[in-house]
Amino acid sequence: MEKLCVKTQALFLTCILSLFLNVFCMSESETNLSLMEKSEKEALYSVIQGFVGKWWNGSELYPDPCGWTPIQGVSCDLFDGFWYVTDLNVGLIQDNSLRCAPNAEFRRHLFEFKHLQTLSFINCFIDPHQHAVTIPTDNWEKLAGSLVSLEFRSNPGLIGQIPPSFGSLTRLQSLVLLENRLSGELPATLGSIARVRRIVLAGNMFTGQIPASLGGLTGLLIFDSSRNFLTGSLPSTFGGLTSLLKLDLSNNLLDGMLPSGLGKLKNLTLLDLRNNNLSGGLTKSLQEMVSLEELVLSNNPLGGDLMGIEWENLQNLISLDLSYNGLIGGIPEKMTVLSKLRFLGLNHNILSGIISPKLAALPSLGALYLHGNNLTGKLEFSEWFYGKMGRRFGAWSNPNLCYPVELIPTGHVPFGVKPCQQEVTLLEADSKTKLSDVNSDLNASFSVSLGYSNYGVDGSWAFIVRGMVVLLLLIYIL
Repeated sequence: MEKLCVKTQALFLTCILSLFLNVFCMSESETNLSLMEKSEKEALYSVIQGFVGKWWNGSELYPDPCGWTPIQGVSCDLFDGFWYVTDLNVGLIQDNSLRCAPNAEFRRHLFEFKHLQTLSFINCFIDPHQHAVTIPTDNWEKLAGSLVSLEFRSNPGLIGQIPPSFGSLTRLQSLVLLENRLSGELPATLGSIARVRRIVLAGNMFTGQIPASLGGLTGLLIFDSSRNFLTGSLPSTFGGLTSLLKLDLSNNLLDGMLPSGLGKLKNLTLLDLRNNNLSGGLTKSLQEMVSLEELVLSNNPLGGDLMGIEWENLQNLISLDLSYNGLIGGIPEKMTVLSKLRFLGLNHNILSGIISPKLAALPSLGALYLHGNNLTGKLEFSEWFYGKMGRRFGAWSNPNLCYPVELIPTGHVPFGVKPCQQEVTLLEADSKTKLSDVNSDLNASFSVSLGYSNYGVDGSWAFIVRGMVVLLLLIYIL
């Protein structure tokens, strides 16, 4: 019995020892897997110190920056048994993110990451006067094999130009340079980033023309270079952007005509060119952009009219803003078939003619602005329409436009439009007619009584002759 007990205890101890060894080995194995290559770790620490300050040494991290206490904004992945940095996001992104110091700077170690895929700087460089920073111009080719996304957002202290070496980032899919103080011309090398899907350059100080090379980016989905100082015309090569979904070049200094090649953008859903100096009228090719949902061309001296476009082809239109375009002529009846249209802005043009009552029947319409034109006639919209739209229907500043007076008691009348006076005008005309008829009848009866007719006789002479005859009769009677 004692021997059995001893064997049982020995077996129990053996199991405990075996379990301990397995756990120890597993922990040791996991620890080995979580190790970061020395050069990678040194590069990461140097880069972070460059942005947040030398006070940071990562001492609170265990066992390394990719271990159990990772750095906010830094992500890692395993390659050949070692941790490597794949995402580096610097700046005020979250409360516990890496906040940049006032003297933040780029260090050369940034280009030593072997597997870096995402790199972003948000609210990092904030003082353009005391500490302006430029984007490094060299060494971007070292990240060409891995970098997929590069972003600089909301950095008022980031100045200078876009490095032409960005064109070497052949795997890049997203380039966002949003609301910084970057300037200069857009480098033609941007057209070399063949895999790019998104280019956002809005809210900077870029000048010059848009490079024609961008037209070769057949996989580009979004191009936004709004709120800059770009000049010149839209490149004719833009017809090659066959995958493009959104094109926003609003608030620039672009001029010239709309290129006919825009009609090749069959997948485009947004075209925003407001606040430029475009002219030459609406190109007929716009009607070929069958996927278009938002067309915004307001505040351009376009000129021309609306009649040359087959509007019924644009059945996906949700928003159409052609205000302040100097348009002439009438509002096409074909616009009344755009069943998805929610917003129609034709205000402040030189449009004339009547307004089709079918516009009010558009099922999705929520805003209709026609004010500041030369539209005429009577508005034939219903009381219900005015009640639904309120101030979102604008027809004021059309001097010869009016609404039926029977709407006045309902209180649902279009703001700034006068009631029609047709009934009063007709009454005045009738009164004049009746007064004329009375005079004619009196004259005719008086003439007939004397045996005369005033047909074919000048009115003034007939009056004199009648007066003389009356005078002679009175003398004879007396």
